[in-house]
Parts: sequence; C-alpha cells; structure tokens
Amino acid sequence: MKSHVIIYTDGGASPNPGLGGWAAVLYSPEHSKKREIYGAEGHTTNNRMELTAAIMALEALKRPCDVDLHTDSSYLQNAFAKRWLRNWQKNHWRTSSGGEVLNRDLWERLIELTKIHTVKWHWVKGHADDDMNNRCDELVHRARDEY
Repeated sequence: MKSHVIIYTDGGASPNPGLGGWAAVLYSPEHSKKREIYGAEGHTTNNRMELTAAIMALEALKRPCDVDLHTDSSYLQNAFAKRWLRNWQKNHWRTSSGGEVLNRDLWERLIELTKIHTVKWHWVKGHADDDMNNRCDELVHRARDEY
C-alpha cells in the first residue's frame, strides 16, 4: 500500500521574468510529519517556478506515493485536469493555436514523476485563507531573499 502525502506548492518571479522562487510543504498524515523545501533561480518565469515547485516536491518523495497536490497555479492544475498535456503530446508539443508549448522540459519531467506517483491535482486560491498555501508563498519570498 502506498503512503499518502499532502503537498502544497507555490512559485513566482518578480519581475516576471526575473528572480524566481519556488516552495513546497509536504505532509504525511500517517507519520504526522511536515517537510518544507524551497529554492530560487536568477532569471525565470512564474510558470517555470510553479512547475519547479511541483517537480521538486514529487522528487523529494523516497518511494511511490498517493499524492494530493495543491497549487494556486491554474496553468499547472489545468494541464492535468483539462488534459492539456495529452493534447500537447498528441500535437507534437504544439498548442491548440499551433504555437510551441512553453516549458516542455519541465512538463516532461512532471509527466515522468506522475508515472511514479498517483497524483490528484487540487487548485487553491492564492493569497487567501489557506494556511499551507500562504506558508508556501512565505517560503517563495524567503528563497528569493536568500538567493
């Protein structure tokens, strides 16, 4: 039986593009353990940082898990929930309007990780009343400040 892990992620860049930060809070209900991870990049975009946060969180798991991943990025959540990724792959990494899909390298990493972990994607409103999302936002700012 796989362990259940709850993950919250956030990422951002300021300006966009600019100095970016990503963060994740991982919580294991069965072990009552919480882990926080974060990092920064010198020149990146909001979307790259949102994807990086999810990738780094999933890569931090030591074995295959059932994951509830919460994000305030509709870009990230919709790529799975609305099957954008499947369509992009069928269209040879082209969008419905024919343009090249941005961040393909990160999407491909994320796809590989979702073959290891069973991930349910949840959208949360950013900068609202969700304590875990707000903590991720604080960690994103810390990452950028420490860079």
